[in-house]
Amino acid sequence: MATLKEKIGYALGDAAAGGITWKIMSIAFPLFFTNVFGLTFADAATLMLIARMFDVVTDPLMGSLADRTQSRWGTYRPWLIYGAIPFGLIFALLLYTPDFGPVGKRIWAYTLYLLMMALYTAVNVPYGSLLGVMTDDDNEKNQFSSFRMVGAYAMGFITLLSFPYLMEMIGGEKMADGSYTVEARQHQYAVIGVFFGIIAAVGTLACGLMTKERLKPVRAEKFSFRPFADLFKNKPWIYLTLIGICTNFFNGFRYAVAGYMFDYCLHGDVTVSGLIINYTVFMTFGELTCMVFGGLSPKFTQWMGSKRKAFIAAAIICLVFSVGFFFIPMDPAYIWVMVAVVILTSVGIGLYSPLLWSMYADVADYATEKNGTSSTGLIFSSGTMAQKFGTAISGSLVALFLGLAGASMITDDMGNTIVDPASITDSVLSMVWMLFSIFPAIIAGLIILLTYLYPIKK
Repeated sequence: MATLKEKIGYALGDAAAGGITWKIMSIAFPLFFTNVFGLTFADAATLMLIARMFDVVTDPLMGSLADRTQSRWGTYRPWLIYGAIPFGLIFALLLYTPDFGPVGKRIWAYTLYLLMMALYTAVNVPYGSLLGVMTDDDNEKNQFSSFRMVGAYAMGFITLLSFPYLMEMIGGEKMADGSYTVEARQHQYAVIGVFFGIIAAVGTLACGLMTKERLKPVRAEKFSFRPFADLFKNKPWIYLTLIGICTNFFNGFRYAVAGYMFDYCLHGDVTVSGLIINYTVFMTFGELTCMVFGGLSPKFTQWMGSKRKAFIAAAIICLVFSVGFFFIPMDPAYIWVMVAVVILTSVGIGLYSPLLWSMYADVADYATEKNGTSSTGLIFSSGTMAQKFGTAISGSLVALFLGLAGASMITDDMGNTIVDPASITDSVLSMVWMLFSIFPAIIAGLIILLTYLYPIKK
């Protein structure tokens, strides 16, 4: 029987990975790369596309390698323990803007981003796989998944809420209109990278030390490509992988475009009764909702009668309120209406998020029973790959679509590459609004269809 301490320890793993590094990479990186670091929309889109091709190879290999690891720390925990410090360090360096020319900056961004993806894989694939060896009780797996999501969303709430206030504390030179210079924003992001990088490293290490592996995987004696081939014969895995990609597309579009929505559609931060609502704080309302309903997900699943039914119901909530957001006027005066719809959309996200990882454990059990050997790490690696693929491809598509809608770059007086304000036309604004509402709604519809076809009914 797992202890509360162990469940909290497991939650710290996704608080570090999902609540800090991935949250910042999802919501801040698209805007950071184009408006602060100085990459063009095309460079940013290409970077994320290349990284995804990289992940297609590294994620399943990492899963297979993790399955065969044997140490005094167990099978999956040593990857968290020894990967924690490099994980936090590379994240911090990725938010630093070096004083290089355009080519040097591209090399820096591409190298560090690929390294970050590799380290994220090396830590998060074993972390997800832990769920398959900590317990064989289905209800306890749901509880661990719920703790995981609460940890991720709680830390995501803290991370996003604190972001603008940390920037204000760090400060820097301002322009005549009161906004920070590019150099000041570069310094702000660099300091924030160090701050959150340390917290992410500590959380990852704590997770590795506080959890236990009670079950021993049935290992294959030698490396073989057979487990990879078996995946494509595993119908539940195929459907769940597609579902996982779609859930991350859903979140990816919304997070990647939120910064542009505030910069372009709402004309910057919105201050209401002393509260600074920028793009990170705006999404914080959703994080808090996801945290609450992630904790309620096990009860909701019991009430619905199965994970599959609960997932479909949650996706319907996401679809309805995503469509509703499209009809809100593009005006800062409606900020609380926007917040309300984000909260209601996040009810659905919070309910289905823990279910996804619990369903991966079901698929891993199904594969072990069918094939005779464990491929838990490989199965869970597809979940991590779906997370990175869906989030980064959506971020890449956001940059691509904004470029196609007419947004372009210019060089300012200081030699920084910035977005040309004159290129932000009505077509760009409409594209931004649709990327936050209609595009995610279409993805939610696909989630409903795929989950209906998912063959494991429990």
